Amino acid sequence: MMNEAMVTAPPFPKNYAAEFLVLTEGNGARVRDRSGKWYMDFGSGIAVNALGYGNGRLADAAREQMMKLIHVSNLYATEPALALAERLVGSGPFAAVHFGNSGSEANETALKYARLSARRTRGEGHHRILAFSNGFHGRTLGALSCTFTAKYQDPFRPLVPGCEECPFNEVGELEARLDGSFAAVIVEVVQGEGGLTVMSGEFARALNRLCRENDVVLIADEVQTGLARTGSLFAYQRVGLEPDIVTLAKPLAGGLPLSATLVPARINDLLHVGEHGTTFGGGPVTTAVALEVWKTLSDPAFIESVERKGLLLARLLEETGARYGHAVGAVKGAGLLRGLEILEGDLAEIMAAAREAGLLLLRSGANVIRIAPPLVIAEEEIREGVAVLDRTLAETLGKSRKTGTGRKKGGKTS
Repeated sequence: MMNEAMVTAPPFPKNYAAEFLVLTEGNGARVRDRSGKWYMDFGSGIAVNALGYGNGRLADAAREQMMKLIHVSNLYATEPALALAERLVGSGPFAAVHFGNSGSEANETALKYARLSARRTRGEGHHRILAFSNGFHGRTLGALSCTFTAKYQDPFRPLVPGCEECPFNEVGELEARLDGSFAAVIVEVVQGEGGLTVMSGEFARALNRLCRENDVVLIADEVQTGLARTGSLFAYQRVGLEPDIVTLAKPLAGGLPLSATLVPARINDLLHVGEHGTTFGGGPVTTAVALEVWKTLSDPAFIESVERKGLLLARLLEETGARYGHAVGAVKGAGLLRGLEILEGDLAEIMAAAREAGLLLLRSGANVIRIAPPLVIAEEEIREGVAVLDRTLAETLGKSRKTGTGRKKGGKTS
């Protein structure tokens, strides 16, 4: 029997799934498919829809601006772009912001600026980029070259030269590798695609010290973690990291494509006209909407509410995981970016069963359920969603044990 909510073999590239759930509308933390079924959304468009669905303020801001100007290019400025730039620059020790369209572009910009800075201050031969195991920085070629996951990199080799991998959260390895031949280090405080491992305070201090000693630009990739997601405005503030450049994207414009690369004066002063640019980045509509998003996500009271709800989510996940013994591992992440390790059972099967039960989930790494709901989600909705996950685990893990198809830690699904 055909499921009318699904579309099979759509005219999309085959690098996407062969089957999609077709969504038609949403409200708050819930979305509805074309058959009329509602779902609790614990993914928010991969940590994008921070203010949820059906937000009238965002719709009004977009419509009002579209009636004035939709696009002007980077040959001109607009009032929304100037106003948003002032707020972003004022959020830390920054002098300028380069607007783009996606997280990959924000990271490409950061890498280009870092290499330019090293070349102009220290000369040729200081171009290497250090990134970390299980990190994810994007799909464009430069960002991909710093994303050391074989399934992403291998089909597109050779990659950009000079990008090197170092184990995450291992201070000794970092001290042995990082020297003055590097232009930059790029790092996530919480590894969004890599299992939601959180940077340790010790590792953050080592990065701060070694980058200063070697005049290496420290880039914090906050594409997924920035703007209140982890219970602070930026995740780097939680661990004491002191980045030179910060990249932002996902929630910045409430679901519209907009990214930001925040740079200090010492890098901005080295740039020349025409050395980098964008056609669509920082357009009047996306920045007008982003100004409305910023009002909420930068509000200390709102950020505190995210931290409180994140602690509730973590506690509920810990209580849920404890009911399944060795089949479920640690709760990971921070704020409302959380993960639950699945040590037995098929993660794809669990996610499919949860969807059937009305809960949309993400994955992180090989065996972590990633939960990143809209930040406006109510505490009762968090309880409701975790209860659905609990019932799903009871069903799927129980079936795996009966059929002997469970995946042990470090093993493969049979």
